[in-house]
Amino acid sequence: MKTPEDLLYAKTHEWVRVEGKEAVIGITHFAQEQLGDITFVDLPAKGAMLLPGKEFGNVESVKAAGDLYAPVKGTVLEINGALESSPELINGDPYGRGWMLRVALEEIGPGLLKAVEYDAHAVS
Repeated sequence: MKTPEDLLYAKTHEWVRVEGKEAVIGITHFAQEQLGDITFVDLPAKGAMLLPGKEFGNVESVKAAGDLYAPVKGTVLEINGALESSPELINGDPYGRGWMLRVALEEIGPGLLKAVEYDAHAVS
């Protein structure tokens, strides 16, 4: 799967799509591929504050578990409720239906990568 060029990426394998004063967050195709079949996602409640580089939840799969780190500073506006009953959406469509959070964007975190930079990082 081609890494979308309209997103920014954290070295910890989260992506962010900036939409005006909001941001949508998820994990990358590479991350979900490394995890395998995702079985559970633990996400913060609406209204929670995210801080760049700080843990905001975790994801579990049949072979591993991993922490999720915020690529931006902002307040959680919406959680993808479909992931509660269908966490495998992340495996099938990590950049679309597998999104995790929508936040009121206050600040983009430092060190985020463009697609080509993320691809080089992910394979290194």
